[in-house]
Amino acid sequence: MKFKRKKENKAMEKRKGFTLIELLVVIAIIVLLMAILLPSLQRAKKSARALVCQHNLKQWGTIFDIYVADNNGKFPGFDGDAVWLIRSSQIEEGDPNAATMSTYVNTKGIGCCPSATKPADGPTINFNIDSSELGPTHYRLKVVTGSTFRAWQITSPKPVFHGSYGFNHGWFTNFRGEYPIVDVDNLNGAYRLPVLLDCTSIFGWVNTPESSPFCIDRHNGCINGLFMDWSVRKVGLKELWKFKWHRDFDTNGPWTTAGGVKPEDWPEWMRGFKDY
Repeated sequence: MKFKRKKENKAMEKRKGFTLIELLVVIAIIVLLMAILLPSLQRAKKSARALVCQHNLKQWGTIFDIYVADNNGKFPGFDGDAVWLIRSSQIEEGDPNAATMSTYVNTKGIGCCPSATKPADGPTINFNIDSSELGPTHYRLKVVTGSTFRAWQITSPKPVFHGSYGFNHGWFTNFRGEYPIVDVDNLNGAYRLPVLLDCTSIFGWVNTPESSPFCIDRHNGCINGLFMDWSVRKVGLKELWKFKWHRDFDTNGPWTTAGGVKPEDWPEWMRGFKDY
């Protein structure tokens, strides 16, 4: 009996480990599960970033609302407070430009969409700024253009800072009046007037898909945008041409279905997106 028990114990000891085939089966199952779950995790991650992006823009809406209320309805002009307002998103203690910035609101941490936080590295574009808002000031703004998933940079005036949202150039510079008075509560069609959106530059426009810094596939065929009624929503890329970018902008222009745009007119990467 003792001899038989020894044999049984040895047999049980041998069965404790995995065989090579069992190990390979387990690895194959793990790999299969990862292949199934990884796309779902990536989609969830992208969705989370898009929601954070919208939350950032909602905070910008509050900031603009405060600014307009504190300045008797005056909207910030691009050649002045608009630049410094978004600049204050990365203001640091001891910043030499602090006196010219809108420091009464805390914009730190909301200057970038979470899908485009790393600054781009490329050629610099110069913009001459002549601002009566900041006194008799003339300076050159030096901007490095961003990309779909890279933030733009302002390298001068110092210190260097970056962001991945852009102002609607048509509203900040082309509406009548150097610094227009805005009655937001009674503004007709405010929900169709873009203010700040995902962008590859500090400001943007909408002409053609190839030239618009707003026309980027940052959120699955969409970008996020803040509108003049301070609402925030996801915007389809082809929908960009349906908004009132300035007073004379044709919302039924050649890049809309009403204007006769054809599928082959769009860049190839945009042809599968929803039409408007």
